[in-house]
Amino acid sequence: MFAQPGMGYDRAITIFSPDGRLFQVEYAIEAVRRGTTAIGVKTSEGVVLAVEKRVMNLQDPESVEKIFVIDQHVGAAIAGLTADARILINQARIEAQINRLTYDEIISIETLTKKICDLKQLYTQHAGVRPFGVSLLIAGVDADGPKLFMTDPSGAYWGYKAQAIGAGAQTVKEILEKEYNENLTLNDSIKLSLKALKQVIEAEFAFNKLEIAVAKTDDRLFKILELEEVKSYIESL
Repeated sequence: MFAQPGMGYDRAITIFSPDGRLFQVEYAIEAVRRGTTAIGVKTSEGVVLAVEKRVMNLQDPESVEKIFVIDQHVGAAIAGLTADARILINQARIEAQINRLTYDEIISIETLTKKICDLKQLYTQHAGVRPFGVSLLIAGVDADGPKLFMTDPSGAYWGYKAQAIGAGAQTVKEILEKEYNENLTLNDSIKLSLKALKQVIEAEFAFNKLEIAVAKTDDRLFKILELEEVKSYIESL
């Protein structure tokens, strides 16, 4: 008899349990649940990403990255293992540039998401590797308009109008379900995201412990807001 929670079926990623589960994938999903909360909200005016940053007392807040620019029109927010996220973000940037060089156009948000999820899925079926313990909210504006996708450690992905990942995801989802509507402006979406984050952040709700990014429909540019801009939004609440 094995002593492990998975009764020995969690010793390798290639072993299914009798009830069809891959325990290593479930452990990776648990790593996401313990990560900082990230929110994505899509409107006709664009997409908003807002993320909690856990900053130690002596840590430089600017060194803590939770939102990454992938290409000029697309970026991602993360929840889970930051080191794993960096690998995926770097691969996403490579795929975006390959698309530019091959087709002389920006990569669509869904195509980029598929390529990242193909890599994630690959790490669920080979011995000697482990799944990526991170979920991404990939957001941007392409030829089809604003897009928001969530990726799972298993390699699955879904499109959303609004979504949250990380430790406070369940509470945030309840708020989004009650208050989200498709007629929200971009500014309203930022305020809704901050309002939801305020409910789940245990520490002081300070502007240097948050990160916000927007991708606007009119210019198709993904931009991480400066600290002063984040501060002004918090004060407006």
